[in-house]
Amino acid sequence: MAVALIALDWGTTSLRGWLIAVDGTILDRRAGGPGILAVRDTDFAAAHRRFVDGWPLLPTLASGMIGSKQGWIEAPYVSCPGGFADLAPGLRATLDGALRVVPGIAWQVPGLAPDVMRGEETQIFGALESDDASGLFILPGTHSKWARVTAGRIAAFATFMTGEIFAVLRQHSILGRLMAADAMPDLNAAAFEAGAEVGLNHSDDLLHRLFAVRTLGLFERLSAIDAPSYLSGLLIGAEIAAALQREAVGGSPPTLIGARPLCAAYQRVLAAQGIAARIAGEDVTPRGLWRIARAAGMIG
Repeated sequence: MAVALIALDWGTTSLRGWLIAVDGTILDRRAGGPGILAVRDTDFAAAHRRFVDGWPLLPTLASGMIGSKQGWIEAPYVSCPGGFADLAPGLRATLDGALRVVPGIAWQVPGLAPDVMRGEETQIFGALESDDASGLFILPGTHSKWARVTAGRIAAFATFMTGEIFAVLRQHSILGRLMAADAMPDLNAAAFEAGAEVGLNHSDDLLHRLFAVRTLGLFERLSAIDAPSYLSGLLIGAEIAAALQREAVGGSPPTLIGARPLCAAYQRVLAAQGIAARIAGEDVTPRGLWRIARAAGMIG
């Protein structure tokens, strides 16, 4: 099968790559490369050469933070609505021509602060059932994204700093003082679901409800092991409640994209609201890069 593309997911903390055939089939894959913050002396060219060594010389397309101001070359944001035809002209090539970089997408509403994504657009395009599909896509993580896609174009989206807030509160706030250091967020399903129920029903009172993570511990109604699970559920429940106020869910089920345990947690909370979400496959990023490369004429 003819090899056509090297696809790279080059983020802040990691670098992954795929060797892709003309028809989108993944022929080889690599992981464990340095994220942009770990590249010595910001010598991205050398890091790239080491990572792809042994692979054939092919058109190469990268997405993620490699296209940010801190990356190899900045690929400016494309405005919503954005689809394949909008992203293709925004691809930026490195000076040595080693690779091209996918631009991020920006959503700007007059009177409100802009919102941005970089890397998630590639995952969304890879999760589409067809190039012109529509639907709601949810990407849980450090900065969760809720994106509405219409006819193959990202029409609008919102970011929720749920994962980062969880980490900050657990590691650097009074709430973390009563938590077991080695407890995992999904360790106790009952504690997670209890927190999620409060978050869903009291998202407008989140700043007050957060303090209960401490007081429930003080009164021995929440153990040190279960407290992270409760906090995770509380924040995810509040995120979902706030997002559902902004975004009506109807038609096809929303698609969750990301780490499967985290997606499964969101899936449980959405199910409590009567919403049956599906979890996308694990290779949405290389598929998205292949689709973008094809739209940009990088693949014959």
